Amino acid sequence: MSFQSFAYITNQNDSNLSVIRVSDNMVINTVPVGNAPGGIAITPNGQFAYVVNQNGNNVSVIRLSDNMIVQTITVGTFPFGLAITPNGQFVYVTNRSDDTVSVIQVSTNMVVATISVGDLPTEVAITPNGQFAYVTNAFTNDVSVIRLSDNMVILTVPVGTIPLGIGITPNGQFAYVVNRSNDTVSVIRLSDNMVILTVPVGDGPTDVAITPNGQFAYVTNSFDNTVSVIRLSDNMVVQTITVGTFPFGIAITPNGQFAYVANSSSDNVSVIRLSDNMVIQTVPVGDAPLDIAITPLPAPITNPSFVKVTVSNIELTAIVRDIN
Repeated sequence: MSFQSFAYITNQNDSNLSVIRVSDNMVINTVPVGNAPGGIAITPNGQFAYVVNQNGNNVSVIRLSDNMIVQTITVGTFPFGLAITPNGQFVYVTNRSDDTVSVIQVSTNMVVATISVGDLPTEVAITPNGQFAYVTNAFTNDVSVIRLSDNMVILTVPVGTIPLGIGITPNGQFAYVVNRSNDTVSVIRLSDNMVILTVPVGDGPTDVAITPNGQFAYVTNSFDNTVSVIRLSDNMVVQTITVGTFPFGIAITPNGQFAYVANSSSDNVSVIRLSDNMVIQTVPVGDAPLDIAITPLPAPITNPSFVKVTVSNIELTAIVRDIN
């Protein structure tokens, strides 16, 4: 069976998700969720999506095999962003009106901890080793660093004005924080949590996504309808791409070939081919699309078991994989 990849887009004003089949960029399904969906994240095994419902103060859990809501989890007030740990065990949800982060245990879908952070926490990113979460606090202009082993805030890192989106490089060495009012991106070196550089981008940067090979960061600029491309080797903006109106969320396919941009005011998604940074397609979705998550690649076979079978005196060897 060939692998199919899908992009899930939250439509804030329609209270639903659009499901785009990546192979042909067709919307194949619309999934009702809660009131004013915002952030979305997919578990590493690709089985579930967690969707924040801003006005419902809860999170919808969607089983991706049939796109059905299987649970609704109450969190804090006006939740917005979320991230899932690399081992798939916990979901971290920012609650903007409570100035907290709710921690959901995936095995039970229960909130097991609530962490106080800065003012108006907006987005959260987790290091590839699963040891730390970084939370942008839009009104205190800083980033809270949470140690996940005990869910303690161990440090606060000052950045620019109104930090929103955040992305961490695949090697876990740097975090890129977009500052809405400064029109900049702060680069944090994670070994010592120091801001080592500030990169000017477009007008009103909102979100950031980093390519799987760690070579480029793509930043949505909501106020000038563009995406800035930062080359991470020297942190230079090497290209600016015109997309739809008021681009908000952005996600990159796991194979690193395409970026999907949610254009909140034009109610569509721009598909960027990353080999030449050309917009190759515009996909109509719902009303006020905000965030995007793309299903991960299937896990590789590790430590396979081998079974030998003799059929008509021919010995065959098969790999047996347990699929949960």
